[in-house]
Amino acid sequence: MRKFLRRNSLKHSRLGKGRRKLQKWRNATGRHSKIRRNRFGYTKSPRIGFKSPRSESGKINGKIPLMIRNMLDVSKANEKNILIIARTLGAKKRIEIIKKIDERGLQILNVKKTGGNNGLK
Repeated sequence: MRKFLRRNSLKHSRLGKGRRKLQKWRNATGRHSKIRRNRFGYTKSPRIGFKSPRSESGKINGKIPLMIRNMLDVSKANEKNILIIARTLGAKKRIEIIKKIDERGLQILNVKKTGGNNGLK
């Protein structure tokens, strides 16, 4: 999916230079704006043809995201899911859940893999 950036967002820090949250698309206004006029060589503005297909919408790397909050959620997961561990989980439960997920051979999105132990020592 294409990332549309606000005009001049890479030039000014208040518009989001180095701050992804502030780089939201705003429609280009201005009398002589090349982006508004869709000139060749300037950033594209969102239009009807740029949306991803409905079958792929909401997926990450072709898999359906599933939030893991406890052990029951791990048992519900399968190969079609990409797992995201909740940020509210403590370290002890997080380690147990990561070990369980590794046994099942599923993919976790928000845990760094170092070596073969999924970030655990």
